[in-house]
Amino acid sequence: MTTTHAYAATDAQSKLAPFEFQRRELREHDVHIEVLFCGVCHSDLHQARNEWKNTMYPVVPGHEIVGRVTKVGPQVSKYKAGDLVGVGCLVDSCRTCASCQEGLEQYCENGFVGTYNGNERETGAVTYGGYSTQLVVDEAFVLRVPENLDPAGVAPLLCAGITTYSPLRTWGAGPGKKVGIVGLGGLGHMGVKLAHAMGAHVVLFTTSPSKIDDAKRLGADEVVISKNQAEMDAHANSFDLVVNTVAAQHDLNPFINLLKRDGTLTLVGAPEHDHPSPQVFNLIMKRRRLAGSLIGGIAETQEMLDFCGKHGITSDIEMIPMQKINEAYERMLKSDVKYRFVIDLDSLRK
Repeated sequence: MTTTHAYAATDAQSKLAPFEFQRRELREHDVHIEVLFCGVCHSDLHQARNEWKNTMYPVVPGHEIVGRVTKVGPQVSKYKAGDLVGVGCLVDSCRTCASCQEGLEQYCENGFVGTYNGNERETGAVTYGGYSTQLVVDEAFVLRVPENLDPAGVAPLLCAGITTYSPLRTWGAGPGKKVGIVGLGGLGHMGVKLAHAMGAHVVLFTTSPSKIDDAKRLGADEVVISKNQAEMDAHANSFDLVVNTVAAQHDLNPFINLLKRDGTLTLVGAPEHDHPSPQVFNLIMKRRRLAGSLIGGIAETQEMLDFCGKHGITSDIEMIPMQKINEAYERMLKSDVKYRFVIDLDSLRK
């Protein structure tokens, strides 16, 4: 057992504060990782404040993790000390159900084990995440980070990157396809970058005119102010795919109207309260699809990292010390970050 320094929330009202706990001893297939950087996802805030009503306290958030391997278990074959690696949203699954067998561990029919706020399959112990100095993970759920990328900028790819990459790949974003991204936050800015790199015609939808220039810098071919009905009408019935990254309750009908026949609106933002039900005839009359997508499996996440390595893609980040996490949460609620906070875990070691 090794003493690990971290930040944790002890109840829904408390701020995150210093916390110590013991990481498990290495099992045969385990990798011990010194955490270098951890992205700050909106899910972390939801969990810290129990907004999804499933938080097990104390909770150590963090599932966008990049670090260096320091030692490995005796049966580990994929990694060695010194390797630059990542860990995303899950650290285990049943590995035997149909979804796991297809490399879709995020849809494990027996429930995947979350990197934090989960229960280890072997012991039932609660998992603690990447707002900590070290991590112990089975090698099957560890990812190789391309060495040509900035490791701090890679951290958000482990959630924000794969969350947008997976639906873009699933629904065929690429040359000749018109793809919309709704919202330019942590998820949305990655959606724009990835869809652009895939060769699609990319349109960013935002309520903020101030984001037009940045969206185009990130790779959007066009920007539409979604509150402007004339701008929305000009794009009606024209999209193959719209990926909606907004994590606040809102009307989906205006975005369904953008889809051509057989087009898909995919939800990846996870709001505290459900969206109002959309109009059924908007779907029926053009065989449109309203879908959802959850992160990605381990193989697809590695594919995404390799794609980003090939195209030089990382997240736009603002680095913070661990001690500024509560301030970062308040700023995140105001969308006051471009576009992802990343914690430098050296600040906690010091």
